[in-house]
Amino acid sequence: MRKWLIFTSPLIITGILMSFAFKPVKVKVPETLKVNQPTLVLFPKNKTVSKTMLMAPPFLGSSYIGFKEALAFKESQGNYFTTNTLGYLGKYQFGIGTLQLMGVYNATRFLNDPVLQERAFHTNIARNKWILRRDIPRFTGKTINGTVVTESGILAAAHLAGAGNVKKYLRSWGALDVADSYGTSIAQYMRKFSGYDVSDIVPKRNPKVLKTSS
Repeated sequence: MRKWLIFTSPLIITGILMSFAFKPVKVKVPETLKVNQPTLVLFPKNKTVSKTMLMAPPFLGSSYIGFKEALAFKESQGNYFTTNTLGYLGKYQFGIGTLQLMGVYNATRFLNDPVLQERAFHTNIARNKWILRRDIPRFTGKTINGTVVTESGILAAAHLAGAGNVKKYLRSWGALDVADSYGTSIAQYMRKFSGYDVSDIVPKRNPKVLKTSS
C-alpha cells in the first residue's frame, strides 16, 4: 500500500496543478480599447519623406545626441527631406545663407543628403560656440526671464535666431528678445533646451562642412 502511494502521489499532485495552470482566464476589454473600425493614417501629399516613421525621438538623456535630436524634432519632427513655408531646409531647418557661410551652396544636394545635414549641424554648433565663447561662461548659471541660462540653451537659441541676437539677449539681460516668423523666441529656446551636455563640441572659427563623396 505504501509503495502504491509513493508512486501515485506525484501523479495526482501534478494532475491537480496542471488543471489550474491551463484554466483560461477571461479578461473583459474596455470599450475604449476595442478596435471597431480601421485606424485612419495621415500621410503627407506631394512631399518626400524619410523611410523612418516621424515620431517623438526616444529619450536620449542629456547627451549631445539627445540635444540635437530634441532640437531636430522641434524644428522639423526629425524629417531630413522637408522644406518649410519660408524655405528653411531639412532636419534642422537651415537657411541657405547660413549654409553658405559653412561652404554649402547646393540646396538640392543638401536636402537629399542626411550625412551632409548632420555635418552641417555639428559645424554650425561649433561656429556658434566660437562666436559666443565669452558669453557662455559669463552667463551660464545666471537667471534671465525666470530661466537658468545653460550652454545648451544658448546654443539652441543661436540656432534659432543667430549668435548675434543671442549676444544681445544675454547682454541686455533678456530685454532684447527676438522671435522667428512663427513666433518662437530666444527665451523659449533657452528654457526648452536647457541642461544638455554639449561640452564635447569644440569652438571653431569660421569652420567649413567637410566634403562628402558624390
